[in-house]
Amino acid sequence: MIGLFKVKEKQREQAQNASRGGGGASVKKQSAGELRLHKDISELNLPSSCTITFPNGKDDLMNFEVSIKPDDGYYHNGTFAFTFQVSPVYPHEAPKVKCKTKVYHPNIDLEGNVCLNILREDWKPVLNINTVIYGLFHLFTEPNSEDPLNHDAAQVLRDNPKLFETNVRRAMTGGYVGQTFFPRCI
Repeated sequence: MIGLFKVKEKQREQAQNASRGGGGASVKKQSAGELRLHKDISELNLPSSCTITFPNGKDDLMNFEVSIKPDDGYYHNGTFAFTFQVSPVYPHEAPKVKCKTKVYHPNIDLEGNVCLNILREDWKPVLNINTVIYGLFHLFTEPNSEDPLNHDAAQVLRDNPKLFETNVRRAMTGGYVGQTFFPRCI
């Protein structure tokens, strides 16, 4: 207990020195969300086909990117990038996740919005970033036509899986599916 008081006292002194221009280092107080996110990131256990990067540097943990390269299924060998924006009230609010890669997928619309239950109604504070990344990975190994954002892709997956596979390959190699062009992501 005494150690805790000494830490608080030292932080107070540093803050006073900084406000007086005493040249002391300013102490940036981390939000509870930042502390939890730091813990989540330090405990990440990602599949080898997933990587995480911090485009704004390690000082901005609240905004990062995840790249997923499925090793199985319709999206085999494609590379799909996602941005994560994490609120200061995390984990009480799910991270905002967007797909940067234009993809023909029943659960990802053409604007990059992602339909994943744990990012919406099934989010709970016990879930973490690792769970979200595994959920995204799972969308590529087993797309869900029952809860779609891209209704056309979901319909084709339900009615004609072979045509769906052809459309996915065409989109991933850089081509048109219907009137929509998809840049190469393979």
